[in-house]
This record gives sequence, structure tokens and C-alpha cells, in this order.
Amino acid sequence: MTLVSEEFPAVVPYRAEEITIPADVTPERVPTHIVDYSGIKQEIKLYYLCSPFTVCVCFRVPLILVGNKSDLVEHSSMETVLPIMNKYTEIETCVECSAKNLKNISELFYYAQKAVLHPTGPLYCPEKKEMRSACVRALTRIFKVSDLDNDGILNDHELTFFQRTCFNTPLAPQALEDVKNVVRKNLTDGVRDNGLTLKGFLFLHTLFIQRGRHETTWAVLRRFGYDDDLELHQDYLFPLLKIPPDCTTELNHNAYLFLQSVFDKHDKDRDCALSPEELMDLFDVFPYVPWGLDVNSTVCTNDQGWITYQGYLSQWTLTTYLDVQRCLEYLGYLGYSIIAEQESQASAITVTRDKKLDLKKKQTQRNVFRCHAFGITGSGKTGFLQGFLGRNLAIKEEHKSYYAISTAHVYGQEKYLLLHEIFPDFDFLSETELSCDIVCLIYDVSNPCSFEYCARIFKQYFMDSKTPCMLIAAKSDLPETKQQYCMTPLEFCRKHKMPPPQSYTCNTAAAPSKDIFIKLTTMAVYPHITHADLKSSTFWLRASVGATVCAMLGFAMYRALLRPR
Repeated sequence: MTLVSEEFPAVVPYRAEEITIPADVTPERVPTHIVDYSGIKQEIKLYYLCSPFTVCVCFRVPLILVGNKSDLVEHSSMETVLPIMNKYTEIETCVECSAKNLKNISELFYYAQKAVLHPTGPLYCPEKKEMRSACVRALTRIFKVSDLDNDGILNDHELTFFQRTCFNTPLAPQALEDVKNVVRKNLTDGVRDNGLTLKGFLFLHTLFIQRGRHETTWAVLRRFGYDDDLELHQDYLFPLLKIPPDCTTELNHNAYLFLQSVFDKHDKDRDCALSPEELMDLFDVFPYVPWGLDVNSTVCTNDQGWITYQGYLSQWTLTTYLDVQRCLEYLGYLGYSIIAEQESQASAITVTRDKKLDLKKKQTQRNVFRCHAFGITGSGKTGFLQGFLGRNLAIKEEHKSYYAISTAHVYGQEKYLLLHEIFPDFDFLSETELSCDIVCLIYDVSNPCSFEYCARIFKQYFMDSKTPCMLIAAKSDLPETKQQYCMTPLEFCRKHKMPPPQSYTCNTAAAPSKDIFIKLTTMAVYPHITHADLKSSTFWLRASVGATVCAMLGFAMYRALLRPR
């Protein structure tokens, strides 16, 4: 806090020694540093408005207009000063005081703290007598996050939760009714079905600000992550999360429960899918649309091309695995830490242990496994990825995705398999392109030059690694052609102790078979499985039966949770 006064006599220093008021004796519990400057040495413009008032108008900081030596006059100067205060919006408040008889001295420093901690300027435009647009946007997002059932009103349960979240105290039933009655009296559509509408919510905060209670609005804004510029704070969006090398990131159980509630909140027609309108409604609390058109080629959709419940969770799983910082940001926009009552979004993330330790112990707690698909252009990689999502139709090139993610069940446990199509550049493969849990080598049975690329990739990059590999004979509905290589694909697999080539086609009337994806996921979960185990028919039977039973139970349980509103 800086005090700027009229010119001091020559014997008085231009800058007095700094004084600190400790936090424990101030209402806001923050320390206050007081520096007394002479106007002579300050490169500011001073206006002597009416003695003894002085105001600085060039600082872009909150100002308080103080009339000192009020003990020397018999009348108040406030009527003269108020028009000046209204003219300069930088002035938060004005007060008369006297150092001689200690009149309003403590109040002066209280207002000074309040002006810094709870400034009016970012919230309210006094000329228009309305909240600023940035404040309206922030409070609108807060309303939508707090509207847990997405019906456009805050009911008593939601208002009570909101009150407890922001102010750590419950709202008494009578106080709740009093609040709604105030809104009813002043706004015809502020209350609907005994709940507070968005208009009513915004009206209440306008009233708080107009009555000098803007600290209430600031408490709400800061609880929901906003800084002094009404932008979401970087510490809120990107909480600290340490990820050691060779570890991956996954959503934990609490995060999936939260995301399920968000899906249910926006699936208004209860069809277990999000229409484009429902998806845009979900993203209304974001400053931008986070998912592009390629998401429909990345996850499962229904017959109308709408993202299903499973596809929705898969996309979140993909984002968490590939870009956990972006996932933290998205969860922040949705208000995860507030609604889930967690310290930050970081509590939604599980950092898995080092993969080398999993291999050593021959077991893993991971739930997301990455499969890289290699093959020449036209070998069938895109069809293979889309087949995993239950599709047998071509995808438009402009909406093509190089990823596909969905679930596969291994011994009754649901796991996520992330397929990544690698661009066929043989001369250089990066560490990221080589880092995966299982490798898919895809060749076109009808192209005699297709297999050689797979063989060369395997021998150069994966022959001596511990990463399991599987050879996929794609487009198996077409006539098979002899491959121009020194040995057949089957002989190659036998020599290198790989499973035999797996035939696959997505050119089917029904949805393509998912058996091959269960095999891939099983090999990724259990990389130490021997080739003899892989040849066992009972091994795949157990995995397939577990997958079918678990998938049916999972879908039935979700439908049971979809109770009518």
C-alpha cells in the first residue's frame, strides 16, 4: 500500500520508513506494507480536489480517496467528493479520517486491503451499472458447473452444495428462501420451479457488488479457479504432477465416476450417446471446443455417428494417456476438484509404475495398453483401426484419425487398447514410435510386395526387443498372392517364435470380429506369455468368454443406473 500526500517540508524525507501491519491483526488475515511517499518524487499527476483530499489518477491500481484532518472541519466533504469518485473508476471508495483523534484509521486500512483483494473494477462497470462481460462469462460457467442435473436451475440441494463449497458453511432453509424471495421480488424469471435460474444467479451477484459486498463474488470466483483478471489460474488448470520416465498416466476410479456423471448430466434423451447438440452443451464450460471432427474416427459411435458412452470414456482415456496436461486442463474446465471435492485435478490421475518393473514381476496394474500398427501405405492399417471400433466403412480422409481406442476384456477384466497407425518411414523411427506394449505388423495378402516391409521393420527394430509382435494378414477376403520375400509369412513367424499370421478383414456385412483385438490386448497385458501358450485354444477361449460376460454385465449395470429424472 502506498500513501501519496501533499508536498512535505524540506526537513521531512521524501520516503518514510516502511511499516508492516502483521496478518494476525487484520480482518483479511494478510500482511499490509505501508510506504509513505511525498508527491514531489513521484512521477505521477496529482490533483488537489478539495483540501484536504488528494487523488492520483494515473496508477492502474485500485485507489482509495482519503480526506485527512477531519478534526479540523465541522462539516463533511463527502458530498463534494462523491461526484469525483464516480468520475474516476479507479477509486474504490472514499473515507474521511483523523490521525489526531484516530477517527476511521483502522477502517482506512481495512478498505485498502479490501480494494486490493476484492477490487470492484474487474467485476462491475459503474457507468452502465452492470457487471462486466468477463465477470458474466465466469459466473455463467460457475452456474453451469454447479447445475449438477443440467436442468437450467439451481435447486435447493445444488444451492446448499454451492454454499458449502464456496463458504464452508451450510445455508439454513429460511436463508435459502429469503435469497429466492429477494430474486422473485426484483426479477420475474429469476426463480423457476423453486430454483434459481442463471438470470437470478447473475442478479444476486450484481446486487452483492452494488451493495459493497463484492468480496462475496470474489470468494466464489476464486473458489472456482479464477485469478484477478477473471481468467482461470494456471495453477488451477495445471496442478503439479510428477511423471517419472517409462511411466504412463491413467484416470483412476474417482475420475471415471465424475466423467460418468458429466455424461449422464448431458445425455438428455437417455440414449447412451451424445448428439452434436448435447456435446456442444457439455463443452459450453470450455473456452474452446476441445475435440475435433477426427474424434468420431477415434472412438466408438452409434449408427448416427454420435459418440457413445463407451466412446466418450475412451476419448478421455486417450487424452490422459497421450497428453495428461491437456486432460488436467479439461477436468479443470469441468470443475472436477470442486464437484468431486478433491484438492486438484491431479487427484484424478494414476501414474503407473515403470514398465521394466512390470516385466520383471510378470504382472501389471495398468489398464491402458498401446499397440503400434506398422505397414506400407494401402496395407489395410486404417481399416484395421476402424474395425476395432466396429466399423467396416471407409473414413473420409479429412476426418481420418491415426488413433483408435476402445475396450477389450482379458480374463474378465476390462482393459483399454490404444491402436496407433505409424507412418511408413522405414529410414527413421523415433523413440516414441518404437515405445509401445505390442507391435502389429500388417500386410496386404493381395499385394506381393507388402510383407517385406513388415519383415524389415521387425528385424531392424523389434527382433531383439522384449516387445511382443503379431503379424496381421489384412484384406483376407481377397485372393492371397505369394509374397516376394525369401520365406513365407508363416515360415517367418515360426523362425522368430511369433504367433502365426492372423487373418483379418473389415469387408464384412456385420461388424468385424474383435477376437484379434482380444489377442493383442492379452499379449500386451502378459508380454511374458510363451508362444506355446499363445497356440493353446483354451487360452483364447478363457479370454473370449471373460470378455463377453464382462461386457454384457458392464452395459447392463450402466443402463440400470440411468434412472428416469
